Amino acid sequence: MTDKPEVVGLLLVPGFALMSYACVVEPLRAANLIAGRELYRWVHISAHESVVTASCGATVPCTARVGDVEKLDLLLVCAGGDPAAFNDRATFAWLRRLAVRGTRIGGVSGGPFILAKARVMDGVQMTIHWQHAPAVMEAHPEILLTRSLFIIDRNRLTCAGGTAPLDMMHTLIAERHGAELARKVSDWFLHTEIRPAKGAQRASVVERYGVHDPHLVAALELMERHPGEPLRRSETARRIGLSTRQLDRLFSAKLKRSYQNHYRRVRVERARELLRHSVASVTDIAVACGFSSASHFTRAYRESYGVVPSADRAGAKGSRRRS
Repeated sequence: MTDKPEVVGLLLVPGFALMSYACVVEPLRAANLIAGRELYRWVHISAHESVVTASCGATVPCTARVGDVEKLDLLLVCAGGDPAAFNDRATFAWLRRLAVRGTRIGGVSGGPFILAKARVMDGVQMTIHWQHAPAVMEAHPEILLTRSLFIIDRNRLTCAGGTAPLDMMHTLIAERHGAELARKVSDWFLHTEIRPAKGAQRASVVERYGVHDPHLVAALELMERHPGEPLRRSETARRIGLSTRQLDRLFSAKLKRSYQNHYRRVRVERARELLRHSVASVTDIAVACGFSSASHFTRAYRESYGVVPSADRAGAKGSRRRS
């Protein structure tokens, strides 16, 4: 417990995810209201803009610029859309300066990508929204990335976004002001099932594919863990304890497609995530997703989505600009 309000900086990056932002700031407001006193103060910060627009078109006015505020108890970078495209050197330098001073720094949704670009996550465990995970790993293979809802590692906090900030803020409020207030804040938002930090970001393979056969589930999980260096049918079969013939029958019966066709779908979907959320070249993405050449990748991509990779990337970036 402390009588001094905690000052939280919210660095808003254009295209930030409004839901993730709300799930950060609303628990702070509720904590003040329920406690009957000011436990938290927050300041909206931007790199350049006086008003920052979220991905949905909503706007939030910012009263400070990067570098204006130096004394913060916690800084959270809120981003979404295309964090790989954010490349403001002044912001990166400011983040590094805060890190040297020992300020607690975090990122929400796409925010951890920006922290990685600023080189303030070296040697620290982090998480990020699953949609951005392939791109951040491609750009920063040195980072210690997990697929958790949120991670608090020393004075770094990262959160996958969506509604996961509700769980992270519950932990932070309990840490500073006790479990009882944290529970009351969560109840205020009907958030009665508090998820652990290491909770899953996505529905399981069982839920996404509607399958329950343990051998098939194991095979699907192996495929998703090895998109860049695809496993041979024989290797997958060996690892899950089946023959290749049994593996083929399983895919045909349960998914109505072959092992190879499904594996290609997994790799093309991963490639689409990289195309839309990274600045890597089409050739590099093709290699990262296990295709033998850019032309091979382009054919597979066009068969799946009806457009070539470069056109899909341009269309996605145009949609983000219009939003």
